[in-house]
Amino acid sequence: MAPVTYLEAIRQGLWEEMERDPNVFCIGEDIGIYGGAFKVTEGFIDRFGPERVIDTPISEMAIVNAAFGASLTGLRPVAEFQFMDFIACAFNQITNVLAKAHYRWGVPAPIVLRGPSGGGVHGGPFHSQNPEMYFAHTPGLKVICPGTPTDAYGLIKSAVRDNNPVVFFEHKFLYRRIKEELPTHGDQVNADSNSSNSAVRQFGSSAVADFTIPIGKAKVARAGNHLSIITYAAMLHVALEAAEVLAKEGIDIEILDLRTLLPLDREAIAQTVKKTNKVIILHEDVKTGGVAGEVAAIINEEAFDDLDGPIVRITSLDTPVPFSPPLEEVFLPSVKGVVEKARWLRSY
Repeated sequence: MAPVTYLEAIRQGLWEEMERDPNVFCIGEDIGIYGGAFKVTEGFIDRFGPERVIDTPISEMAIVNAAFGASLTGLRPVAEFQFMDFIACAFNQITNVLAKAHYRWGVPAPIVLRGPSGGGVHGGPFHSQNPEMYFAHTPGLKVICPGTPTDAYGLIKSAVRDNNPVVFFEHKFLYRRIKEELPTHGDQVNADSNSSNSAVRQFGSSAVADFTIPIGKAKVARAGNHLSIITYAAMLHVALEAAEVLAKEGIDIEILDLRTLLPLDREAIAQTVKKTNKVIILHEDVKTGGVAGEVAAIINEEAFDDLDGPIVRITSLDTPVPFSPPLEEVFLPSVKGVVEKARWLRSY
């Protein structure tokens, strides 16, 4: 099977889930004839019709409320936000209604809220944010931030099948910049996935394995011995590039890709720290209130005696995302910054 982009992997996963289960439908702004702001749902309306690919007014609150009501009837809505920055418009519905449905009533709310987030594309302060921690703080939700096409593919399928509301952040910088071959029929699922079956589904003319990745499981993206970098989403690729630079200097980096922020994989976090004894936590979200603080707390609780140096946090600056390209480059974590911090921590 030819390599596919991160965007195409998400599109393929959604298509397969709609083919598999007639209760799955998509809802959002311009997702029908236009195919979505980034074309994730392009062609869906031709295959599944307007009753399962529903265009809405520009109202995130209305989209979430409609999806929630549909989920209570046994349907499985996938709601798209044109930019995840505007998920804030439906914050009350998500955190006070969706997230508490099972706790209050014992009823499932199988909803996926998905859309593009993140910077690096010079979109400015209203189209470049990483609002994942607003939702990772909310019991009753699941929060996913994949960093590769395979993970995006496997996790979007798991999200659609989950009976809990799932917030699925797709980093827009990755949409068309990275490619991977997705699992094909007969491939073995890697040990980090722990979930698959051999059923074959059709997407266009390609047969693919019915591959899923469990929510809440981190993955070792690169094995190493000297220092761990814990990260997710687009920063996974910054970490991998930095690791290649450091490898030429004899510094062997292990990279743990969280993939899911709620729930966090506490065991995987502790294991990588116990292995290398030094850790950098890297993410694109701002530092204050970012997931790095929670990961650091987990390390203190689970692996404090294994640390051989301070926990280092590398994050974006505590400012709105700049529109100016040179300012955004300063705002975002960089390969150079990760390399410098890793050198310092290695020699600590």
